[in-house]
Amino acid sequence: MRKLDVAALILVIVGALNWGLVALAEFDLVAKIFGMEFGETNAASRVVYGLVGLSGVWVAARATTLLGSRQDQRAHAIA
Repeated sequence: MRKLDVAALILVIVGALNWGLVALAEFDLVAKIFGMEFGETNAASRVVYGLVGLSGVWVAARATTLLGSRQDQRAHAIA
């Protein structure tokens, strides 16, 4: 995987975990990291949220390529 793919995947996972915490515990990890309360934002948190959103678009656009390359690797390992 390219470095950008790995970075995007990490940000997507962070975003998914944050939304899980929001749903289950009404806890916004990103807001807390930047010293804010649930639902508050500032420029830094909006940058993080924006990067998570862009990463989601990136991973969605590359999903077939990323999954296809893993299947190709498995096929070569079996052969």
